[in-house]
Amino acid sequence: MTSMDQSISAPVRKTVNVKAPAERAFAVFTAGFDSWWPRSHKLFEDGLQAAIIEGQVGGRCFQRAADGRECDWGRVLEWEPPHRLVIAWQLDGQWQYDSDIAHASEVEVTFTPQAGGFTRVDLEHRHFERHGVDGARVQSGVDSPMGWGGLLEAYAAEVRT
Repeated sequence: MTSMDQSISAPVRKTVNVKAPAERAFAVFTAGFDSWWPRSHKLFEDGLQAAIIEGQVGGRCFQRAADGRECDWGRVLEWEPPHRLVIAWQLDGQWQYDSDIAHASEVEVTFTPQAGGFTRVDLEHRHFERHGVDGARVQSGVDSPMGWGGLLEAYAAEVRT
């Protein structure tokens, strides 16, 4: 394994604490996904009407355009409300959907109750090597300021409302 392979096998980890019970934190992340997902992060040129995570194992993760077209970006692999969810990330380095699940990285999100009514939300995006030549590009994209760190800030702001 080369050093390049080892660097893209390093997971991207982000954590945020939200003042809400785990049940609410989980619900806002999943059922409320559309409420905090930024409209700038769209798979359609002409805009994003809705961003949806279907709440079940095998559920689709997709976006819907204003004209009703839909584009998948992932699949729910594990669904354990209100504690954990794992999603197959099926977008390549050009942010295009790849239907081959063998090429998907994984996003695991855990919700851990803390003292004082808080929940710690830990997100780990891993297995970038599965994207092949696009692995480093996917990794740097989700680890950028517009990636998971900024997305979790938007999520935490929505939990506060």
